[in-house]
Amino acid sequence: MATSTRTTLGNPLDFDLQGTMAGYWVAVLRVITGYWFLHAGVTKYLAAEPFSAQGWLVNAPAASPIQGFLVWAGQTPWMLEFTNFMIPLGETLIGLGLVVGALVRLASFFGAFLMVFFYLGNASWSHGLVNGDLMGLLLFVTMGVLGAGRVLGLDAIIEDIDFADTRIAKYLLG
Repeated sequence: MATSTRTTLGNPLDFDLQGTMAGYWVAVLRVITGYWFLHAGVTKYLAAEPFSAQGWLVNAPAASPIQGFLVWAGQTPWMLEFTNFMIPLGETLIGLGLVVGALVRLASFFGAFLMVFFYLGNASWSHGLVNGDLMGLLLFVTMGVLGAGRVLGLDAIIEDIDFADTRIAKYLLG
């Protein structure tokens, strides 16, 4: 996974994660982030009562820039049903993908997508704009940008399969 490019100053830039401490650290971050989401999704399935996002949606803080959308989603039966189905499923699949290192870029994209909604929907900015939701968003972006599935993950194995030579596979793997 080594790349060599020229920076704007003309100096070579080499970045290789395989077999480096940085690579191992990225793998640790990937697994921990994956466990975080896998746990969140699975516990929603195992809870005594079925998961419902309605309370969170309809009680979105007024400071939230997407409050209107969230309230609409919480009050629209088909959208609420879709949300209640997709949140646990999405968290579980995103977490599983990150834990095993498979389709990490795809999982990271959808993890970042969810975290944008959580960040904007919680609008808990009383201590500033940086909070746990933003940090989660940054973790997902980091996993996707660095192709974290190639370091001690299944993406390194999947890339050796013939279909992985396609353009779309190169975007999804990592």
